[in-house]
Amino acid sequence: MEIKVRQLTTCEVASDGGAISLGFEDVSGNPAAVSVSLNQVGALIMTLPGLLEAALKVRYGDQSLRYAYPLASWVLEQSTDTTQRIITLETEDGFKVRFSIPRDEQSLLGEALTQPMPEMTVRPN
Repeated sequence: MEIKVRQLTTCEVASDGGAISLGFEDVSGNPAAVSVSLNQVGALIMTLPGLLEAALKVRYGDQSLRYAYPLASWVLEQSTDTTQRIITLETEDGFKVRFSIPRDEQSLLGEALTQPMPEMTVRPN
């Protein structure tokens, strides 16, 4: 069954933490909801950014387009695994994403951030 969404209305976590529910209104104004198990939420989250970029490229016919979130803050913390650190990147509106970084990648990332960027053509969005 295909449902065309007009707008997202609610986002909730199940009382047992085993699922999330996304409430929305369809194009006819009818309320509906999709419940996604905790096991599938990660797969959904990992899939959406790629779909967003693919849609932009198709819509505008430009394969160089990317969707970038403006970074407002970041936090670096030690993982319980001492060979890893966790970096949290956050936007002004509260969207956060976390990555675990192995020790070798930490050094590479630090070095990359200190190097000047090569000259490149800037294209407006």
